[in-house]
Amino acid sequence: MKIVDLICSGGRTGFYFDDQRAIKRGAEHDGMFYTGQPVTDKFQSIRQAGESISIMLLLEDGRLAYGDCAAVQYSGAGGRDPLFLSQEFIPLIEQHIKPLLIGREADNFRQLSMLVDNLHIDGQRLHTAIRYGLTQAILDAVAQSTGRLMCEVVADEYQCSVSEQPIPIFTQSGDDRYNNVDKMIIKGAQVLPHALINNVEEKLGRQGEKLADYVAWLSRRIRQQRQRPDYAPVLHIDVYGTIGQIFGNTNYPAMAEYIARLGALAKPFHLRIEGPMDCDCNCETQMQALAGLTRELDARGIDVELVADEWCNTLEDIQYFADNRAGHMVQIKTPDLGGINNTIEAVLYCNARGVGAYQGGTCNETDRSEQICVHCDMAKQPVQILAKPGMGVDEGYMIVYNEMQRILALRKARRR
Repeated sequence: MKIVDLICSGGRTGFYFDDQRAIKRGAEHDGMFYTGQPVTDKFQSIRQAGESISIMLLLEDGRLAYGDCAAVQYSGAGGRDPLFLSQEFIPLIEQHIKPLLIGREADNFRQLSMLVDNLHIDGQRLHTAIRYGLTQAILDAVAQSTGRLMCEVVADEYQCSVSEQPIPIFTQSGDDRYNNVDKMIIKGAQVLPHALINNVEEKLGRQGEKLADYVAWLSRRIRQQRQRPDYAPVLHIDVYGTIGQIFGNTNYPAMAEYIARLGALAKPFHLRIEGPMDCDCNCETQMQALAGLTRELDARGIDVELVADEWCNTLEDIQYFADNRAGHMVQIKTPDLGGINNTIEAVLYCNARGVGAYQGGTCNETDRSEQICVHCDMAKQPVQILAKPGMGVDEGYMIVYNEMQRILALRKARRR
């Protein structure tokens, strides 16, 4: 079935664009705002509204397939593409992408997604957000054209199988890291709380004491409030490089001792620490530092997993981190990889090498991008999937959980 038109609409995401460099330099909260001036290119303020673009593909039988272009909350940092503004990119899509896709058969996701993901305009590759949304729309178009669910298209083209069970959902709290934990416990989230530990003074503590107190509270709160005794979520905390800030990015013994302390405070629950250091210079330096700390923890028998995030932005980066065991788990941050075909390849690569695949993303996505991520997840079966967009817990968890349940119910009904 042919694609006969491409239509764009600008939209909002489920969160904001935040200037990570300005925040790390000490920008303070003023309600939902940050004080001070931005330092990253194209930012007009440290926090500004997240933007998206819906790409709608009209098929020749009148059906409409669509996906949403979106970029991560911390755009322009850690080697990522710059701030994604819909007004800037809609004309580019209409001028260069629309003529490329009109008249093409929507019959093979892998081929069409590689076409747009590798496209260069004026010598530049398309912004990751555009490739992300375009490939979502293509996956939807191929699924509709061939009478399959999107997860079934992925499974068929990548020789994997659709899960018969839900994938564990990871919820993120944002700065409301106490009240939102209660929501997570009530919902029965399998992985929690993210916690957004992105500032040493406010959240980690100069000796790490504030995070230690929070981990102890978190473990105690779950045990006190869980609605069934066997509820044992994984504790996954993103520290945005702040542990490296206080101990030194390559001071592995000191960092390992502190992380071991956190792991003990988390018991009886298993702990993951994401982004223990951020070298803020290049992928190689970050990989070496994280691999060194991973070896240190393993040699000491410390039962805490490290999760790679910063400077792990492309399929090639993820393969590089996985090959060198830089972290026990890798966050595959879906918008950063561009086309979702790259996300699929990344999860399958990690699975094959025994490295935990965490299909993440950003709070700064949309309901549509997350629904399509769920379909990819059910086919690829990573260790966990991020509940997104937003930081309110309920909304993101609902989108992920309900889409998984639809997939399971539809496939069960078909088998009957």
